[in-house]
Amino acid sequence: MAASIEFRIAAELSVNPRQVVAAVGLLDDGATVPFIARYRKEATGGLDDTQLRTLEERLGYLRELEERRAAILASIQEQNKLTPELRASIEAAQTKQRLEDLYLPYKPKRRTKAQIAREAGLDELAAALLADHRLDPQTEAQRYLKPAFKTEQGDDNPGVPDVKSALDGARAILVEQFAEDAELLAGLRTHLQDHGVLVSAVIEGKEDAAAKFRDYFAYSEPLKNVPSHRALALFRGRKEELLRVSLKLPQDPEASVMPAPQSVNDAMNGCELKIAARHSIGERGQAADAWLLQTVRWAWQVKLSWQLEAELLTQLRERAEEEAIRVFARNLHDLLLAAPAGPRATMGLDPGLRTGVKVAVVDRTGKLLDTATVYPHVPRNEWDRTIAALALLARKHGVDLISIGNGTASRETDKLVAELIRKHPELKLTKIVVSEAGASVYSASALASKEFPQLDVSLRGAVSIARRLQDPLAELVKIEPKAIGVGQYQHDVSQTKLARSLDAVVEDCVNAVGVDVNTASAALLARISGLSATLAENIVKYRDEHGAFPSRAALKKVPRLGEKTFEQAAGFLRIMNAADPLDASAVHPEAYPVVQRILADLKRPAREILGDGPTLRKLDPAKYTDERFGLPTVRDILRELEKPGRDPRPEFRTAEFKEGVEELKDLQAGMILEGTVTNVTNFGAFVDIGVHQDGLVHISMMSNTFVKDPHEVVRAGEVVKVKVLEVDEKRRRIALSMRLDEAAPRPRAGAGADGRRELDSRPAKPFKRPPEPQGGGAMADALARALKRS
Repeated sequence: MAASIEFRIAAELSVNPRQVVAAVGLLDDGATVPFIARYRKEATGGLDDTQLRTLEERLGYLRELEERRAAILASIQEQNKLTPELRASIEAAQTKQRLEDLYLPYKPKRRTKAQIAREAGLDELAAALLADHRLDPQTEAQRYLKPAFKTEQGDDNPGVPDVKSALDGARAILVEQFAEDAELLAGLRTHLQDHGVLVSAVIEGKEDAAAKFRDYFAYSEPLKNVPSHRALALFRGRKEELLRVSLKLPQDPEASVMPAPQSVNDAMNGCELKIAARHSIGERGQAADAWLLQTVRWAWQVKLSWQLEAELLTQLRERAEEEAIRVFARNLHDLLLAAPAGPRATMGLDPGLRTGVKVAVVDRTGKLLDTATVYPHVPRNEWDRTIAALALLARKHGVDLISIGNGTASRETDKLVAELIRKHPELKLTKIVVSEAGASVYSASALASKEFPQLDVSLRGAVSIARRLQDPLAELVKIEPKAIGVGQYQHDVSQTKLARSLDAVVEDCVNAVGVDVNTASAALLARISGLSATLAENIVKYRDEHGAFPSRAALKKVPRLGEKTFEQAAGFLRIMNAADPLDASAVHPEAYPVVQRILADLKRPAREILGDGPTLRKLDPAKYTDERFGLPTVRDILRELEKPGRDPRPEFRTAEFKEGVEELKDLQAGMILEGTVTNVTNFGAFVDIGVHQDGLVHISMMSNTFVKDPHEVVRAGEVVKVKVLEVDEKRRRIALSMRLDEAAPRPRAGAGADGRRELDSRPAKPFKRPPEPQGGGAMADALARALKRS
């Protein structure tokens, strides 16, 4: 079975099965995705980290599928009901849903009405009426009357006192039979997926409380077209008991015209027709057809519609969550790999009004040098005194950069620093506004408390703001990824799945950049391939006790860091200024012999070769391959020697906020501004233009050409130019455009459930409140009608 799993994954990834077999073997042996992607290309045929993450996820799912398959086969076998045909169907099932459908008739269940009816012998009546539609139900039922009795298990059975009880019992048996028909369920599920309409309405009397969901007060959209952000908004509204959300079929009739059907033409919906067609019910107008058609309607309204609505809405939520998590992961990836300002002395300012502006100065390595609290704003207004204090700190510590958090009083503090720079040009300061998302989370964390036990919590935030300008990746890894806040509806998705996905992103980013083992924090080291939090702490402790590591090999002296861990981690750890310059590169120690053969051919030492592109590009990689290292690895080695320790992150650049534009009231339609992308969603990108409220560039306003995915145009942390389209001061919303060369039409606005603007690309027309058909939404009424008719 394992082999079939690997072949299936290979087909899904469109790769050779040998690649998947090799990758699975490495994963099972404890290798990490970054290590396999970077240093085992020969084994996997060059599978990249994205393919490997997908492979790892699918491997887990398919192994769970096989475990469930085995359990189901064993259960049915114990019941002596496992036929060759059933076994074949179960073994051919490709999804957990299909497996559970096949298992339904054999799944242990409580004593149902259908089971009680079977005990009374009514399964024969149900089978007879379903098999021979010429039979008259009333007449046939007379044959099955039976007094109350006790079953062999000692349970009381009411028997079959009259014809109505006989037909009710037979109907319960058929309803359960229809609901456990795997093929029928698959067909109904597909029909609903293709034709179902998601409908929502505000709960009466809650219009004011649900104001942020007003676009969903009378909403309908084909289920298959509902995007992630709208689905999550609907589910949030339902969870908050403000919206009623249901799944309908467009051809479902109104409640007022729902008589018991006499034929298939009597206003039956598509799913009811499918149930009827499964058993050729109603095709010839025979005696049992009316009763059977009513049984079909009963099965749909009372049992199947509820069951399938719950399933499909759950699937919609899962798809929406997966998409939201994917968006969050991609934004986090871009934010973590944002351009670092580099090792420069930096002053971090955490703005505030009444509580003052918190100041922290760190040296070029991020070490805290000094702190202060100043009060330039209301109510104390110590403007000049603050400028003097900041100038003194900057001069004392040789500050190059001033990092300003973008929270409350950010623009006022930005204006303060601008005046500081004008008054003290000799200091040669540069100011940058950075996102302070997650800084407060870090400040109150155990990690911050351990790093700065004597420092006030508020000042720790200023340290974080300074460091995240120097190296966003090194600082942001200290914060729980979901606290960084670059997702959509992140609190509405599975927190376990979100954490797992974001942790993988952090791991990939950290290992893509590499880490200086002699300066990195334990939090950063813990993200390196093969290293646990405990091993990271051991490395830092060993470094503190014995001084800087002189070489990669010296890492093996760290307690509990064995050969396997060293193999996984060494290539991503850098030893700057080591005796062997290769220790500062991404060349793995296991491949040093390859480099030695290259140096022997060139008759030059490593320090002379590193960075010598013209010489290295003349070499033939094939000459240096052997049974262990093939062309992919040798090519990687040569590229690394050409640009040793290269950083994959872009060049540092900052947005210049426009002078005099500090609040919403300062904005005017038509303004061209520079800003920083803070978040990218499926419907557009949010941009910080320096007015304490991010504006939204809707997907339709991102380019003069069609944009399918906003991530194709911008990424989190990128500096962009935008045009102001409209400002809604009351609702604190800003519509922006990246189409600067035209007066772009205003996109249609939709209400985001999180209070921020959420636009979508649907036509600008009001939602039409759909009729209230039968289906998942009005089941209580349908049940009452069905009971009345029966």
